[in-house]
Amino acid sequence: MIKVLYIDCCIRRELSRTRILAESFLKLIENNNVYKIEKLCLMDEPLHYFVDGFFEQRERLIGEGRFDHPRFRYSHQFQGADKIIIAAPFWDLSFPALLKVYIENLCVEGITFGCDETGTFGTCRADRLLYLTTRGDDLSDSPLEMGARYLEAMCVFFGIKRFDYIAADGMDLGLEAPQAILARAIQKASDLAVNF
Repeated sequence: MIKVLYIDCCIRRELSRTRILAESFLKLIENNNVYKIEKLCLMDEPLHYFVDGFFEQRERLIGEGRFDHPRFRYSHQFQGADKIIIAAPFWDLSFPALLKVYIENLCVEGITFGCDETGTFGTCRADRLLYLTTRGDDLSDSPLEMGARYLEAMCVFFGIKRFDYIAADGMDLGLEAPQAILARAIQKASDLAVNF
């Protein structure tokens, strides 16, 4: 079985247009019996950003080589996935801060990346990361879009060779019905699902 980790950062939950796109993709691959999908809803997780004692605990545990501590569960889960899907809406030029906090918790030397005399290298097993998003404006070629760029760079850092993303752009411009824009993105997701 191919282990797929689905990371849900659709803050609006059932009202999220990004979640509609993600669930459409998941239904397509769920029909294929080669995938085992593990879902992680970030809104339900006790995620903490690094501050004071929480940061100090992390540094101490890493220094002691105690990578089996429960606080590293996100790193182990991410590192062990064969494929990864992230669903998050476009917020403040990238994505919700909750996703950044999650990524900060993933970055553990000795689990998701390593270092040697040549620099850092990724140690994650996944060969592919798919980012699904919806954006109110059309930012497909804009320097203001930082979410996809950031995640693509993180793929390099984690050693994930392929990065794809599908964005439903211009959802709030009023130039076209949002349902039509979302339908096109769902069709792109359907095409991609064939060889995911």
